[in-house]
Amino acid sequence: MSKTINDIYGEMLTAFARQSGYLPSASCDLAARLYAAAAQIHALQVQAQWVLDQSFPQTSQGEYLDRQAALRGLTRGVATRARGKLRFGVSSAVSGDLPIQAGTVCMTAGGVRFATTEDGLLSAGALYTDIPAQAVEPGRAGNAAANTVTIMAAMPVGVRACTNPEPFAGGDDQESDEQLRRRVLDSYRRLPNGGNAAYYEQTALSYPGVAAAAAVGRPRGVGSVDVYVATDAGLPEPELLADIGEFLQSRREISVDLQVKAPVSAAVDIAVAIRPAGSATFLQAKADAEAALRETFTGALLGRGVTLARLGSVLYGLETVENYRFSAPAADVAPSPTELPRLGTLTITEMGR
Repeated sequence: MSKTINDIYGEMLTAFARQSGYLPSASCDLAARLYAAAAQIHALQVQAQWVLDQSFPQTSQGEYLDRQAALRGLTRGVATRARGKLRFGVSSAVSGDLPIQAGTVCMTAGGVRFATTEDGLLSAGALYTDIPAQAVEPGRAGNAAANTVTIMAAMPVGVRACTNPEPFAGGDDQESDEQLRRRVLDSYRRLPNGGNAAYYEQTALSYPGVAAAAAVGRPRGVGSVDVYVATDAGLPEPELLADIGEFLQSRREISVDLQVKAPVSAAVDIAVAIRPAGSATFLQAKADAEAALRETFTGALLGRGVTLARLGSVLYGLETVENYRFSAPAADVAPSPTELPRLGTLTITEMGR
């Protein structure tokens, strides 16, 4: 236990009195000097404790935790933008094409903005067109339920409405200290040796964009390993999968038969009844519950499964939800290294009082 300034000051007075034969009064100049010295010693003690804390992954923070992670070949996960599609429409078919430029911004009622990532065209005779888009700002705030992005910041010529027919998903905040700390400590508990599954999982996790990795040993007999990877948004794109494959191939042992694969998408249907809290309406509680549950299904679920306890904690943490009752899934979804749970049908009803 660290000493307080008064503890140090008291020890200094006692030592001085023992050596000099008298105890300075609290109002004298010597006592003031001793107290100032005690304050400086206490500051050095606090600084020394902070330096000690940064020396271990269990207590280090910020950039010093990043350095601990680097020693294990790990990097902090960066914030990612939610991705989806924006649908631009007209009330009746037009005779000419309507161009929609990349960077066209639409937003939710709460002011969360999304921008198209490429040029689009609402063709003559069509009522709408869908264009790939992403959240302007990275982070989980960009994950939006379907049909909630309905406000155009600047209306393209001829276009009358916008929406998102499907949810925007895949947005995630920068990895927190506690999340990174768990990965660092786990790397010590599962020591890799260049040939075991833990080594390939950790190496895959060090590749930018990989949110989760699971290795299966001996799928084709001794000396073989399959590594399944997922991104924050879910299943990896073929290009990313190929890049990760090259990355791991350059780091495998010579005799290892290594393959990098995308997991199989496994739909998890959810049916839940909720009771609004306080003055919240059912529609408010339903919107919050839907957004929170959708955010739960990211690529990080690879190899982890889905538990009712986890789903319940997500709803319990909402200010607009007082109580809930799941009717599906009927039981926990068991983890599998080759399957990535994804949200299937989501049914939210109001719980009777």
